[in-house]
Amino acid sequence: MNVIMMQKAKESIDLLTFPYAWNVLSFPAGPPSQILKIGVFVKKWPHRSHAGGLERHALTLHLALAKRGHELHIFTTSSPNSTFPTYPFPNLVFHLSRPTSGGYLDQAVVWEQFRAQNSTGRPFDVVHTESVGLLHTRAKNVPNLAVSWHGIAYETIHSDIIQELLHSPEERQATMMTERAMKVVEEVRFFQRYSHHVATSDHAGDVLKRIYMIPEERVHIILNGVDEETFRPELSLGIDFKRKFGISKSRSLVLGIAGRLVKDKGHPLIHEALKQIFTENKKFQQSVTVLVAGDGPWGARYKALGANILVLGPLDQAQLAKFYNAIDIFVNPTLRAQGLDHTLLEAMLSGKPVMATRVASITGSVIVGPESGYTFSPSVESLKKTLYKVWNDGRVVLENKGKAARQRGLQLFTATKMAAAYERLFLCISREQYCKYQK
Repeated sequence: MNVIMMQKAKESIDLLTFPYAWNVLSFPAGPPSQILKIGVFVKKWPHRSHAGGLERHALTLHLALAKRGHELHIFTTSSPNSTFPTYPFPNLVFHLSRPTSGGYLDQAVVWEQFRAQNSTGRPFDVVHTESVGLLHTRAKNVPNLAVSWHGIAYETIHSDIIQELLHSPEERQATMMTERAMKVVEEVRFFQRYSHHVATSDHAGDVLKRIYMIPEERVHIILNGVDEETFRPELSLGIDFKRKFGISKSRSLVLGIAGRLVKDKGHPLIHEALKQIFTENKKFQQSVTVLVAGDGPWGARYKALGANILVLGPLDQAQLAKFYNAIDIFVNPTLRAQGLDHTLLEAMLSGKPVMATRVASITGSVIVGPESGYTFSPSVESLKKTLYKVWNDGRVVLENKGKAARQRGLQLFTATKMAAAYERLFLCISREQYCKYQK
């Protein structure tokens, strides 16, 4: 925050019109001033290490709110072929239903479940839907509702432009761009039916207000957060992880990549960049190890690049914590411009610098300057240039950037910060008296 922003934050402010991320504010850490009854709609609840960003957000946020003592009712789907996780919170209740053929919540079923719970005991103080868990056709009837967006069509247009530029002429799909533009128009129309909107990045908040024309008092920026108790610097974890996978101490640099190993996460881009660098610079290849965590079709391709690339498969949270502590820098080559990737935040809280594609959600909220990492344009040449810079900067520079990255992570991206911001928003929606903030 600049000086003007800090001065404004010290004044008594109306939270509903606060234009910045609520994560910069400090909310009381003591017991909540009111125990809320919260209804939550999420199309899929995370299962072990197989979870996307939306599901991980739902898990982290709502477990934190349950620990705070709030009564939560989660309306979600359950697969008949898998066991559903259990948690030690009697105030966390799941209402399960069979997914539709497309994997979504059956709106008629969950609406009846919701109505039954809304008329049992006391009604819900606030309702939260992760993206379109609850469709706008139902949401328009719920005035005390907040929706968290983890990607909107306007942001996706940037992703489409990137992918179109990377396609060969025979692969290009100009009609998709037209369809996406119409999707934006559709969203502008139906987004108005949701009472409150939570943007998970500064850029998305700006788009919701300027492009989607949602009144500012209904748009709130709360950046994603991750578990700061799990993701923290711990040298011994990294040493054990390196020993387990036989990573030599002579390696001058360890790069880390994690997530789904699929095309739109940028794996064709970094695969080609590494392939070219390994061919043209044997010293780089001999001194650098690349750890790849995750599964997907690009895993086998990475293995074919050489013995200095280790494909680890999907890792659970505890293993990921060790992974981050074993690397010198985390690389995220995503081609998706929407949302705010959890892996970047996990790496930063683990005290590691980050390197990522130059898209608005990342440069506007995460890597806002060179102090904590590097950004590159989504092209092989730009990615190669940045990889060489990281290599030439070396471990001392990277360690200093990692310290700065952790400080930014502690200020903005912890689960505690995120949950406190959501709790205050939910309190504000339920009772107007909580909408005033005094530093």
